[in-house]
Amino acid sequence: MSYFDGKTILITGGTGSFGKMFTSLLLKERNPSSIRIFSRGELLQWEMQQKNQDERLRFLIGDVRDKDRLYRAMNDVDIVVHAAALKQVPTAEYNPIEAVKTNIGGAENIIDASIDNGVERIMALSTDKAVHPVNLYGATKMVAEKLFVQGNAYAGGRKTRFACTRYGNVVGSRGSIIPLFLEQRKQGRVTITDERMTRFWLTLEQGARFVARCIETMKGGEIFVPKIPSMRITDLARVIAPDCEVEIIGIRPGEKLHEVLLTEDEARHSKDMGDYFVIEPELQFWQKNDGYEGKNLPEGFRYSSDSNIDWLDADDLMSIVKNL
Repeated sequence: MSYFDGKTILITGGTGSFGKMFTSLLLKERNPSSIRIFSRGELLQWEMQQKNQDERLRFLIGDVRDKDRLYRAMNDVDIVVHAAALKQVPTAEYNPIEAVKTNIGGAENIIDASIDNGVERIMALSTDKAVHPVNLYGATKMVAEKLFVQGNAYAGGRKTRFACTRYGNVVGSRGSIIPLFLEQRKQGRVTITDERMTRFWLTLEQGARFVARCIETMKGGEIFVPKIPSMRITDLARVIAPDCEVEIIGIRPGEKLHEVLLTEDEARHSKDMGDYFVIEPELQFWQKNDGYEGKNLPEGFRYSSDSNIDWLDADDLMSIVKNL
């Protein structure tokens, strides 16, 4: 039996890369009663519907900024997966108020609607850019994490529980670097901002499976961080465009050389669970006997893309790119 069996699930941003993969995973390997795809784009919903002829699917037009629509969409929902966000860094920098309305205001609406509709579990997707943010997108996701963790205090004695998953760049997702390199390859030249740059990396399927697993095990208030490999951007460029000229264009505003998924301060209240970390909340609602039985992390531990012990080499990257 799976926790998802017989449940009604709402996925915000459900027509995005993650939403489509997560939906496919649930339909094939779990037995949900229904899955509600909540998003703004009617064309993307229509296209997704054509590819998934399944009577358990429902498609709802809506925006997470619209609290009334969320209240209606969450009627009789058991699980919410919150994947909707404005996530392009340059777009958020140029449209900061819009990013705040969606990524922060939308999170608030999700929390209120979930509590008032009696939703059991809500999993919000976060990003490594929320850690020590240097751009507006990362800052909004940091705030959203705080809101979802503390949402458990707002839920009080109700059954509603909130948690987050935080992971790195997703291979082949919309806006990722691979489509950019593939397009630049046609011109015989690829651009890299800095040769030292490293990133965490995982596939869409890995991300979807991790989120499903965390929903099944969550207690409320945690931030789940998978152990995933790092890669060098220069290695990726050589794999995708081996015969192309590489131009170094300089680091962009709001861009980091390396990404961090777990800070030294968070490590003091985190557990090593083998293939992932769990950051336990330091808040009154979290009882010590609710904690996880993993290993304590050493003082000063920091999980970053440049000091990671797991790296993708050229062969690993090639096998991933071929399967996109």
